[in-house]
Amino acid sequence: MAAESMITKMKNFVYLVLFLLNSSILQAQQLTYYNDIAPIVQTKCAPCHHPGGGAPFSLLGYEDVSKRVSFIKEVVQSGYMPPWKADNSYVHFANDRSLSQKEISLLVQWIDNKAPQGTKVKQVAATPEFTSFTTYSRKPDLVLKMADSFLVRGDNKERFAIFKIPFELKDAENIEAIEFYSNNKKLIHHANYAIHDVADTSINIYKTDATVNLSEDDHTKLDQYRLYKKVMTYYGGWIPGTTYEYYPKEFGWIMPKRGVILLTVHFAPSAVDEKSFSQVNLFFKKTPVTRQVKVISFGSGGIGEKQITPIFYIKANEKKSFTLEVTNPGTDVSIMYVWPHMHYIGKSFKAYLVSQEGDTSKLVSIPEWDFRWQEIYRLKHLLKVPKGSVMHIEGTYDNTAENPANPRNPPRTVFSESSMISTDEMLTLLMVYLPYEEGDEKKELE
Repeated sequence: MAAESMITKMKNFVYLVLFLLNSSILQAQQLTYYNDIAPIVQTKCAPCHHPGGGAPFSLLGYEDVSKRVSFIKEVVQSGYMPPWKADNSYVHFANDRSLSQKEISLLVQWIDNKAPQGTKVKQVAATPEFTSFTTYSRKPDLVLKMADSFLVRGDNKERFAIFKIPFELKDAENIEAIEFYSNNKKLIHHANYAIHDVADTSINIYKTDATVNLSEDDHTKLDQYRLYKKVMTYYGGWIPGTTYEYYPKEFGWIMPKRGVILLTVHFAPSAVDEKSFSQVNLFFKKTPVTRQVKVISFGSGGIGEKQITPIFYIKANEKKSFTLEVTNPGTDVSIMYVWPHMHYIGKSFKAYLVSQEGDTSKLVSIPEWDFRWQEIYRLKHLLKVPKGSVMHIEGTYDNTAENPANPRNPPRTVFSESSMISTDEMLTLLMVYLPYEEGDEKKELE
């Protein structure tokens, strides 16, 4: 009887295995582009892969996707695409553009089954309304452009320039999202925009120079912009890999009716003459902004720069780690975005908070830093930072010849203090935050 029972169990086990195999095969056969793959591609790939977007080719439709299936399979299985460097097991962000294991499995099964197109289904067949010059899902309500293109000379020198962009609107506008765009982002190390309210109509916002080339002009030419800097409404920027800032629900900031954008652009060295043209895209929302956000910077070029430990000094052929601790001395605040920043020899970045009671709140971890793929990370919920909390920032750097990202060969000693030059280094964390209100921890930012 025991032998018969064992045989029965083995048969049942074999039947189960066959059933599961058949089910898996059947599922793969049933996967089609329109039913299963289009939602993944349109959500995770199309924001960059569309005409005029930042990627080199479009992935908006079946024809675009089907002719690149081998390449797609390779980059999604390796994790190279979509680019996302944050450790999701540390903090899972609302603007995560990485693929889940389930999504990767579906893509691979579909490709291995010869990528069938299937029949269009109305609710999933619609192509996203991406437009040129943006990674956002709709056209900008306002585009503020440089007055003219800027020539980046091919002499392998870094350049800094400030572009003044004046604006006059019918009314102030509530901002839902903001985005920096350039025709050739490979030329740009980073960009920052300061939006200044110039309500005084006696101040001419058009008369001053449209451009100040900080690498060639006398720096006294910056004095002409002082009259615009009395009120700064918002400050933001772009670094390689970044998409846009989005403010859900009642959060955001208000674009003034009249003023200027002072757009500072750091151009990386170029071996050939190239022209750069940039703009700032703004997206309005009809609902009121009752919670206005602000930006603050910590570390290199910001609060606590002198407290980075040890002194920010990395010898040639040395690997070194640094830390920074900054205490919140004021009132409670809520964090919406975190924005870590290092340069080429950065290897890992981590930030977290420790309250006075000893509780730890994770902010961000980048275990394998890549300068090409940075991001402004939006939390899933507002994170409370109580008064007295200590923010910890940790950064590790590899200044050896074995680091393929090292811009200097042979390596040279790196010392950085408020330096934005790409061959120097930074340990920086910017945060988009707002004053804390009761219940913020439950507010979703999806």
